[in-house]
Amino acid sequence: MARLSPRSIAPISRPDNSPFIQPNHAIVMEFYEVVKTRRSIRSYKPTEIPQESMKRVLEAARIAPSGHNRQFWKFYIVEDPEKKKATAEACKGQMWIAEAPAVIVATGWKVPISRGGYMGDMTFTMDVSIAFTQLLLAARAEGLGTCWIGDFSNDAVKKALDIPVNEYVVAVSPIGYPDKGAFSENTKRKSLEEITEWI
Repeated sequence: MARLSPRSIAPISRPDNSPFIQPNHAIVMEFYEVVKTRRSIRSYKPTEIPQESMKRVLEAARIAPSGHNRQFWKFYIVEDPEKKKATAEACKGQMWIAEAPAVIVATGWKVPISRGGYMGDMTFTMDVSIAFTQLLLAARAEGLGTCWIGDFSNDAVKKALDIPVNEYVVAVSPIGYPDKGAFSENTKRKSLEEITEWI
């Protein structure tokens, strides 16, 4: 897949009939279907990801909200086989990650803030997580699979990809078309009663 430049990613427009202005029940239903059917995929086909699909996935991350609209994040799309292997090694040796056509690594950096709060200058982790969640859902809408990897070495991933010292790795995910049998139909979740409290 050809490398993408910022100029090659067209911004999302808002025509008069945009769902931002007029509710669209079809889009609402499609959205919930995407949310309900997203799964963590650990086996991928070698099929190349179409550039237009990847553009839309990255655009979903780009337009995500962030504190004060700072957008202190960066997304590395890893396609080089050796760099994918090095990234997988940095994810505690989970080599199946390198079998996907691409691996996306999301980073952020500390920002001094004066508003206080217990997270202090680590609030970028929330911003990056919001953007990465939108990215994963967009991938599902494109028929692509992902798997948010939580077990990795920040220093090792940065070394593998020559990521600047001031950046912190927040999220890693392989991305590609799910292989046969990789999609699980049943995923147990707690009930609403268990996780909510109306006050």
